[in-house]
Amino acid sequence: MITTGRLDASERAAWEGLFRAYMDFYQREEPQETYDRAWREFQQDTRVHALGARLDGELVGITHFLVHANTSGPDVCYLQDLFTAPAARGKGVARALIAAVTEWARERGCSRVYWMTHESNATARRLYDAVADNRGFIRYQIDLPGV
Repeated sequence: MITTGRLDASERAAWEGLFRAYMDFYQREEPQETYDRAWREFQQDTRVHALGARLDGELVGITHFLVHANTSGPDVCYLQDLFTAPAARGKGVARALIAAVTEWARERGCSRVYWMTHESNATARRLYDAVADNRGFIRYQIDLPGV
């Protein structure tokens, strides 16, 4: 049975292992401070938020998200990171996390939940196409060196 909820302080190591695996998947390397800062933010639960999915009591999935203003309506929730441990894939973990974030956002009056993934992430996109609408937007980015 899959359960979802906030991350407990005792799950720090398991969370970091999953977050590092997420970063590896997207071929990103981050300094330890990135993980330390994120964990502090998640424990404060004010600006950015995190939920975990547990299968038989073991943390097997994580999601990170935030709420931001919306110029054309109520606030929106951006689901920034979503990762399931490889051994737990195909068991409904990601679906449960998306549902938990959606409910969290609904309870706080958000008008929508949205996220992005790489176009090559076919496995995840099969789930995303089943639970959400692809609105066809293309992302542009300007990196700011030194930040």
